[in-house]
Amino acid sequence: MAFDGIVIANIVRDMKEKLVGGRILKIQQPEKDELIITIKNYDQYRLFISADASLPLIYLSSSKKEAPITAPNFCMLLRKYIGTARIVDVYQPDLERVVVMELEHLDEMGDVCRKKLIVEIMGKHSNIIFCGEEEGSLRIIDSIKHVSSAMSSVREVLPGREYFIPRQENKVNPLTVTAEDFARLIGEYPDKLGKAIYMSFTGFSPLMANEIVYRAGFDGETNAKDLSSDLLLHLYKRFESIVEDIKEGRFYPCICFDGIDNAPEETGAEPDTADIKEKGNPVEFAATELTLYKNTPGMAVVGYDSISRVLEEYYAKKNVVTNIRQKSTDLRKVVSNALERTVKKLELQRKQLADTEKRDKYKLYGELLTTYGYGIENGVKECTLNNYYTGEDIRVPLDPDISPLDNAKKYYEKYSKLKRTYEAVSVQVKASEEELEHLESINVALNIADCTDDLDIIKKELIECGYIKGHFGHSNFGGKAGNKNGKSINKNAGSREKSKPLHYVTEDGFHLYVGKNNYQNDELTFKVANGGDWWFHAKKNAGSHVIVKTEGRELPDRVYEQAAALAAYYSKAAENTKTDVDYLQRKDVKKPNGAKPGFVVYYTNYSMTVVPKIDGLKEIHSEK
Repeated sequence: MAFDGIVIANIVRDMKEKLVGGRILKIQQPEKDELIITIKNYDQYRLFISADASLPLIYLSSSKKEAPITAPNFCMLLRKYIGTARIVDVYQPDLERVVVMELEHLDEMGDVCRKKLIVEIMGKHSNIIFCGEEEGSLRIIDSIKHVSSAMSSVREVLPGREYFIPRQENKVNPLTVTAEDFARLIGEYPDKLGKAIYMSFTGFSPLMANEIVYRAGFDGETNAKDLSSDLLLHLYKRFESIVEDIKEGRFYPCICFDGIDNAPEETGAEPDTADIKEKGNPVEFAATELTLYKNTPGMAVVGYDSISRVLEEYYAKKNVVTNIRQKSTDLRKVVSNALERTVKKLELQRKQLADTEKRDKYKLYGELLTTYGYGIENGVKECTLNNYYTGEDIRVPLDPDISPLDNAKKYYEKYSKLKRTYEAVSVQVKASEEELEHLESINVALNIADCTDDLDIIKKELIECGYIKGHFGHSNFGGKAGNKNGKSINKNAGSREKSKPLHYVTEDGFHLYVGKNNYQNDELTFKVANGGDWWFHAKKNAGSHVIVKTEGRELPDRVYEQAAALAAYYSKAAENTKTDVDYLQRKDVKKPNGAKPGFVVYYTNYSMTVVPKIDGLKEIHSEK
């Protein structure tokens, strides 16, 4: 993603068209570093501005946001001066990441005055600065962030200080550059072409620099110093075409999505735009056409009617993913710690189990000494006895301080002790292996989770299994609440209904369902699926249960492969090049009594090796 000078130029053009001549109706400051300015022109618009260090933004928003009852000081100051001001002009100096709004208002005496609201989109240095003309210079009245000399040696942003834009060293305004200047700047740069462009000109991000290189037909690894004068001129022509589009206001707001099945279909039809927006993951946005991604497998570029719509939709979708990841952080930590403990416990138990491997040898020593002990002299340290099971002679170590028969008794005691240890630790190892598999399945579910309802169900499972201490009455996570008689009431039903399994359809019309967590796995396998439906699961890997509804029809080979690939994709083995998948009819899948959610057993199955992927399937989205 690149909130560069070209994106700013597109925003400024839209603001000029829609806001210039309009009058400010309302100014709000919903967050510490945010402003929402409502402007009435031919229509009513909301200008959203954020100087947040992690996500600075400016665009025309269609959504509302609650503001605090008591407005912060900066907001009150703006209301005092420009609460009803008229927007005279909006411009961007030299393709910098700066938006200047020129405002006209009446002072206390009724005289017309002009002020400037300057928005700087510069990463952690982003700011919203309110300025006025004073003695021929631009003076800062106030800013949403104060920057003292202790914080910046380049520029102070404090009331009364003169305002100026901190220019980027060695960078040239691309709107005024000539072919000769371009050839000199790029031809002397000792690095890759893309870097040479974005390090030489203001307003160009690495994304746009690489777009120019791609349009010119050069390899991204080409060194700028290796280009001849003719090739530099060729590169300049592509650079100039983008600059001309900026000057003329010709923009193409777009978002690039990945995770798209854009393989050519038999009909030759392009992927549906709505389907791309719904299923794809936004990875880049720009104000010009991104041709470098157009023919990239798994990616698609979608155009929009405005750059504001691009920003709003891009960050809205990104925020969903970010929020889910943030909300799942505590759960991931719980699962990670439990996994670490279980792995260490299992290692110790397996070591204990390995130490019991000598038990049968000790039993044999005891038997042989009991049989031949009367012929062995006391005080010897070892003896050679014939193993009547194999006919071979073996050496048996002895304790010379006790008799051979007492040695036999001692070996029997060692055998009995190791046998008891083996039996106890074997049970513990099996329980630990099942616990590890269960935790890994929860980890997979966390990776699949795409809404808070999914996280609620996972948390409930962790509470039920004792990894998190449950709170009675905590219905948000489907916990148990006690009624007045002291009996528990299972409130999980409502929570489970909100989150639905993933649903896909093949081109043959077969419906495939994927459990997003262990409760859904159980529900799909034992409630949704019929005995004749097919069941798929990644072999020896935690993952989702995949059900194929047959509706009494025979499955084509292609559907078996698609379902197996889907089971591999939604499993711990998703990153593997290839993985094995077990499949069988649902009637042969059993759930042991008292087993944990998602745990099943089966004894007769088929297997196939597949590449984990979603191929040739259409996802069906249902209301949650």
